[in-house]
Amino acid sequence: MRIARATATAAAGCACALLLAACGGSPDSAGPSGPGKNGDAPPTALSGLAGAQRHPVPRGTGSHTPDDFNGDGHRDLALNNLVKPAADAHGDDAGIGIVYGSASRGLDPSVRQLLSAHANAAKIGDTLPSAFDAEASCDLDRDGFTDLVVATDPPYNGIGRPPVPLQILFGSPAGLTGKAVALHIPDRARFGNEWADHPVCGDFDGDGKPDLAVTASAGRLSFLRGPFTRDGHPHKAGGTIPGAGPVLSAPEPRTDVNGDGYDDLVYAARPHEPGTAAKGTLLLGSADGPARPGGPYRFGAPAGKLPAAPLRGSPGAGARSRAETTLLMRYADFDGDRKPDTVVRTRRGETADLIALYPAATPDRPLITFTSALFNAG
Repeated sequence: MRIARATATAAAGCACALLLAACGGSPDSAGPSGPGKNGDAPPTALSGLAGAQRHPVPRGTGSHTPDDFNGDGHRDLALNNLVKPAADAHGDDAGIGIVYGSASRGLDPSVRQLLSAHANAAKIGDTLPSAFDAEASCDLDRDGFTDLVVATDPPYNGIGRPPVPLQILFGSPAGLTGKAVALHIPDRARFGNEWADHPVCGDFDGDGKPDLAVTASAGRLSFLRGPFTRDGHPHKAGGTIPGAGPVLSAPEPRTDVNGDGYDDLVYAARPHEPGTAAKGTLLLGSADGPARPGGPYRFGAPAGKLPAAPLRGSPGAGARSRAETTLLMRYADFDGDRKPDTVVRTRRGETADLIALYPAATPDRPLITFTSALFNAG
């Protein structure tokens, strides 16, 4: 899975300078599909900063659910590019926000974690990286808890082969905690002096264990067979595979395009934005990994107009430079009904955003909305 990016405006209630959405009921009140107090009509979806309070991460026992970092059977969401306080709009990126899943609302923003390079990255030599961006997720060590592959910016003087910038944060019953470990790519599985980048998870060799594909130089890729050890080593890695292009992605929505039991890869000249039409070239999985040419591939845009997260309030002065954009974050089952839901994010500049989860059952009405500003609220 390729992860979308998101720092925060720190108000703790409905009285925000920018009214992101009408603040809904407390997360402890009845959910959007259940009755309200005294049998009233169900409340509207929780929104804006309504989840500013914090609840502990539920302890899971492990699951096969994708993107389930705490193993409780509910899909979670990783956010890059968190919105920033207006007073610090040009400040450093805060890190990665994790919103954990729930049975009643698909996502529960009151159950969240902030992951940062300072708190969670591994040192490269004696230096902590400053960048920390979620890139891909899968259960690399097969313990029932999804792990997160993170891109960093290790120090490099431009001479010779750079260090591997990718790190792994392992999931656990408490979610993503502790320090990451550097992803180990053996020398035989590297080529040239470009950064190893664009990691994609998949079972490319059909053995039932998660693998990683990572770009190398000169249109080659590193194929790392899983499972992975807790110190970041793959089970096995051979030489690099040619014919891969500079950017890797997973096909959508099926990772095994031709149904032969091997996950496949797409390579292209630039990264693919989820939910947008784009062209690429297919690499078919096999017992030797994603090594068979598969011809042209086209990412399709979803039918109809993408729903928007209802970001409200006047942009004010400088509106043209802070135009709103809505992007698809995930198209996957968050509420457990085995039907794909739609998660979108509407953003206004660096200081305001809103994420909305539209369930498959009610595609015109969000189940919950929240802002990444919550990660500034604690």
